[in-house]
Amino acid sequence: MTDDTIDDTAAPLVEHLAELRRRLIWAVLSYIVAMFAVYPLSMQIFNFLSHPICEALAATGQNCMLQLISPQEGFFVAINIALFGGLVLAFPVIAFQLWRFVAPGLYKSEKNALLPFLIASPAMFMLGAAFAYYVVLPMAFAFFLGFQQIGPEVATAAATAGGEAAASATADPNVPGIVFQGSAQEYLGLTMKFVLAFGLCFQLPVLLVLLGKAGIVTAAGLSAMRKYAVVAILILAAVATPPDVMSQIILFAAVYPLYEISVILIRRIEKQREARLRAEGLWDEDEDEGDAA
Repeated sequence: MTDDTIDDTAAPLVEHLAELRRRLIWAVLSYIVAMFAVYPLSMQIFNFLSHPICEALAATGQNCMLQLISPQEGFFVAINIALFGGLVLAFPVIAFQLWRFVAPGLYKSEKNALLPFLIASPAMFMLGAAFAYYVVLPMAFAFFLGFQQIGPEVATAAATAGGEAAASATADPNVPGIVFQGSAQEYLGLTMKFVLAFGLCFQLPVLLVLLGKAGIVTAAGLSAMRKYAVVAILILAAVATPPDVMSQIILFAAVYPLYEISVILIRRIEKQREARLRAEGLWDEDEDEGDAA
């Protein structure tokens, strides 16, 4: 008798549906509570998210001013932050409810194999979001604001304040000044899109290593598909980021190394599996010949 058994006995379909309903209700309730908890802090969160654009504007000697294009825009900014922040805050509870629904149908060995990935997934998402916020967004906004044409008035004010706008200002009064006057909601949407895109793309090694551990993909197969992976990641970067080449290149440069890291990790998993099976006398030598072919 081994310990590798399913914890619970088989349950009728109705009981599974009732359990799923109960878990979904708890997940939805946790999300609603998290939204109400985040809403009073929406402006503080927006102030934190606005640091990249404010620093980019300060480098040109401009004040950090975002516009409310319509009277209700400020309210919708707060609602969007509550929706997004509530999902982040409630994610541990939602993931726990999902785990509690799936876990009874898994063997103990499968639980032990899956648990590290449940921990790695939110960690990689936070790593991707932090990379987007601290690295990508400052570079992207500095690039976008480089297309401004600072007029003499702004340049004079910047020089007085110690800014750097005077160096790029136009001295010709007949040339119009072109300055950023962004919408708060548009800025929030762009920032959240960057954060979400990088957070999701950083899930790539988690997904590939999980598939590799399950034997669905192999290191040799991923290595052989490398050129197709490059094209796929470029397409993903084009879809997930705003339509500018710089953002797409940054996302590709961040995601493709994760693909190569996944190949290395899967190769290590395959070697560990081979060593274990050899020790148990269960290794099929034909598998070596197939890999070599």
